[in-house]
This record gives sequence, structure tokens and C-alpha cells, in this order.
Amino acid sequence: MGLFFKSRKHEAAAPELPEWLTARDGFPFYIKAPMVLIGLYLFFYILNLLQEIIVPFAFAGLISILLNPIYNRFQKWKFNKIVAIVLTIFLAILVVAGIMFFLSSQIVQFGDMIPQLEKKAIKLLASLQEWLSTTFGISTEKQMSMLDEAVNNSKNYVGRTVTTVFGVISYFVLIPLYIFLLLFYKPLILNFVFEVFDEDNSEQVAEILQETKGAVQSYIVGLMIETSIIAALNSIALLILGVQYALLLGVIGAILNLIPYIGGIIAIALPVLISFITKDGFSTPLLIVAAYTVIQFLDNNIIVPRVVSSKVSVNALISILVVLLGGTLWGVSGMFLSIPFVAVLKIIFDRIDELKPWGKLLGDTMPEDPPAQVVNPREADKEHQSLL
Repeated sequence: MGLFFKSRKHEAAAPELPEWLTARDGFPFYIKAPMVLIGLYLFFYILNLLQEIIVPFAFAGLISILLNPIYNRFQKWKFNKIVAIVLTIFLAILVVAGIMFFLSSQIVQFGDMIPQLEKKAIKLLASLQEWLSTTFGISTEKQMSMLDEAVNNSKNYVGRTVTTVFGVISYFVLIPLYIFLLLFYKPLILNFVFEVFDEDNSEQVAEILQETKGAVQSYIVGLMIETSIIAALNSIALLILGVQYALLLGVIGAILNLIPYIGGIIAIALPVLISFITKDGFSTPLLIVAAYTVIQFLDNNIIVPRVVSSKVSVNALISILVVLLGGTLWGVSGMFLSIPFVAVLKIIFDRIDELKPWGKLLGDTMPEDPPAQVVNPREADKEHQSLL
């Protein structure tokens, strides 16, 4: 009997764990998952810690890929290697300097109108205080205390902005230096990438590198063309509506539009705010919102698909997530770098069999035959019953 009950007790033991919870490589899932999370946390912590080094290097990498055809053209013309690199960087600096000169000239005109803007802002603030007092019963003293708190917070923000400005100035020194070194040591870097992998994978590595270079180049060139078109459309719309500083606001709006989904909202807010201060009534702000909405529609449905001819398409959900994550990690720089970074990841994922599902998740191509049991279980049940 003892043996009988012992065997029965053994049979009533706990059921086997699912396969995904078992230890395939020595560690069970509930140990591997925290290890992966800790590893991701340390990875992003290091990225945030080394922001001042990684961000300018990442920008330099993208710009060097963009400038690589110009550098190759100088080398075909039998220029010395160092001379070709210097001329390439000099041309890029000339383009950036031209844009900065245009913006600075517009900002100077904007500065001449600051006293007038201050008077109108004070008048609007007084009207707002009176409306808040009569509508919501918020006393003037309480409003002033809330305003003082907002001013103190803005001072802290200005301090961070000044720090960012000095960081940008340092980038103007680091980025050209990184671009020079990346172009100079390009054969060494490419040779290292090929030697890291087996010779059997050399063709696949070459394909990934070639497609990455083409995707980044087409993406950046497309963005530059798109930005020029949006700047022209914004400026024309604001000029027709009679908004002051139309050229400046149109160009700034086009630059902000480079930040997917979020920059467009800020781009609309700026001219609306200026129109509130410089004009009476609500007709002009409403017309600005309408004009920018039409421009955004044209941008998303016509300009981007035809002009930004990137070879890699990232779906809207992933785009918003990575832009927000990039902003949290590296601020505005992270927002700009997030989309090219994910595009490069998608190229790599699409070329590795184990990672192809992740590449499909990042893309915007819908599956032709998704599992009906998950996507539309009712239709799957009907098909099953009809077969019975």
C-alpha cells in the first residue's frame, strides 16, 4: 500500500511548465527576462551618460554618408585625399552658413519689433486676467503667483537651453572633425566590418552596407527637398494672411516639421501666437491653423511619398514611439536621429532570418495572410463550423 500511495503521489505532481518557461540554455525564462531588462536599462543608461560623445558622432556619421558621393567625385577628379575631404566639408559648411545667415537676418528684423510685441502682450495679458477673474473667479493675486511660478520654471528652462546652445556650439567643432576622420578612415572601418564576419556572409554584409548607405542618403536628401518645399508653402501662406515675419516663421516651421508628428504641432503654434499678439480678433489664427492643416495634409499624402524616396518605410506607430523615446533619451537631437536609426535597424533585421519578424514589425507592409484565429476570431470560427 505504501508503494501504491507513493506512486500515486508521484503521478499527482505539478504539470510540466510550458516550453517557453523551461531552461533551454541553462536559464529559465523568469531569470532571463529580468537579465534582459537590466541589460537594456544599462545600455540606455550608458547612451544617456555618453550623450555628449555619441550624439555628435551619430550626426557626423549620417552627414558623412550624405557627403560621401561628393568626396568620391573629388577623388575621381584626382584630388589628394585630404584635399578632397577638406573641400567636401567646406562645401557643407557653406550651405549651413547660408541658411544661418538667412535666419539671423530675419531674427534681427524680429528683434526690432520686440517693444511693440511687449506692449501688445501686456494688453492681452490684462484682458486674460480680467476674463479669468470674471469667468472662473480666480483672483488677480492668485494669477500673479501662478505667473511667478511659471517664470521661475522658465528661468530653469532657459538655463538648460543656454547649456544646450553651448553644446550645439561644441558640436560645430566636433562634427566636422568626426566627418573628416570618418571619411579619411573609411577603408579601415569598412575592412573591419567585413573581417568581423565570416567570409560566407561577406556578400550579405556588402548588401546591408550598400542598402544602408542608399537609404540614409535618400532619406536625408529627401528631407532637405521636403523642408524646402514646406518652407516655401508656409511662407506663402503666412504672407497671404499678412502675418509678420512670415519668412522666418515659415522656415522655422519647416525645420520643426523634421521632427515627426510633434514638430508640426509646434510649427503651427508659433505663427498663431504671433498673430494673436500682432493682430486683433481670431480670424487670422483660425486661418493659419486651416492653412497649416492643408499643408500638413499635402506633406503627408503627396510630398513625403514622392519626394522623401527612402528605401525603408517605418510605420506611424513605431515612428511616434521612437521619436518620443529619442526625445526622452537625447532631447531634440534624439528626435532627429531616431528615424534614421530605426531605418538602419530595419535593413539589418530584414537580412537576418531570426530577426525578420522584427523587421516586419518596424515596416508598414501589412501581411497578406494574417492568422485569422487572432486577427478575426469570429470569421475563423465561422469557417471552422462550415467545414464541419
